[in-house]
Amino acid sequence: MKLKPVLLAGAMLASLSLAVAGHHGAKAKKDIVDTAVAAGQFQTLAAALGAADLVGALKGDGPFTVFAPTDEAFAKLPAGTVESLLKPENRDQLVDILTYHVVAAEVPAETAVTLDEAEALNGKTIDLNLRGGDLFLNDSKVIKTDIKTSNGIIHVIDAVLLPPSVTASHSLSKEASTLLSMAIDKGAPLYNHGNHAACAAVYELAAEALLLMPEGTVSEGQVRMLKTALNDVRHSSSSTDNAWTLRRAFDSMMENS
Repeated sequence: MKLKPVLLAGAMLASLSLAVAGHHGAKAKKDIVDTAVAAGQFQTLAAALGAADLVGALKGDGPFTVFAPTDEAFAKLPAGTVESLLKPENRDQLVDILTYHVVAAEVPAETAVTLDEAEALNGKTIDLNLRGGDLFLNDSKVIKTDIKTSNGIIHVIDAVLLPPSVTASHSLSKEASTLLSMAIDKGAPLYNHGNHAACAAVYELAAEALLLMPEGTVSEGQVRMLKTALNDVRHSSSSTDNAWTLRRAFDSMMENS
C-alpha cells in the first residue's frame, strides 16, 4: 500500500464531518461480507461480489479496508451498467472495479485523512483528498467511517470508484482532447480567481459537448465516466465540488489516453 501524507490534514481532522460507526474497543464478530449484507444497503455490492467470485477472498483473514458503495451509489451509474457488469463475459472488468475498492491493510479514518493516495488491491492508485472538511476518494465522498469487522474496516462511499482501465478504454481522440484542453484553459483561471461557479459551468458545458460528439470520438468507458460526473454535479449545490468532480474526470481521460 502506498501512503503519502498531505499538508494540514491534522488541522482539518477536527472539522472532518464524517458519521462514525462502530466501537473501537469491541471485537467485531462478523467479517466484511457478512457485515455488509446485514446492513441492508449494500445489496448491489453483495451481488457483484458474488458474480465476481470475490466473497471468499473478502471473508479471509485480511486485514482489509473496503470502501463500500451503497445501493444508491450503484444507482448513479448510467442505466444498464450494473446489469452489464454482472454478465459472465464481463467478469474481469467487474473484478477490476471491485478490487479498486479494497486496500490490503487496515486504514481507519484518522489515518485516511492524513494520506493523499492509497494503492488498491488491483494495483491502481486511489486519490484521497479533503474538501470542505469531507474526505473524498477520487470523486467519491466518504459518508460513514470505521465500521469495524472481524477482518478489517468498512468506509461507506456515495459513488462507485472506477479504475483507469474502465474510465478510458482507448486513446482520447484529437477532437475530444482539443475540447478538454480548451475547457481547462478557460475554467482553471476562473477557479483560481475564486469564480468556482463559472468554472463549473464551463466544465459542464464541455462534458455535455463531449457526449454529443460522433460515436467513437469518446470511448464507452469515458462516456460512463462523464455521465456519472454530470449526474453527481446535478445532485450537488456546491460549485467547488462540481468544478473538482468534472476536472478530475477530464484529467483522468487525458492521463489515460
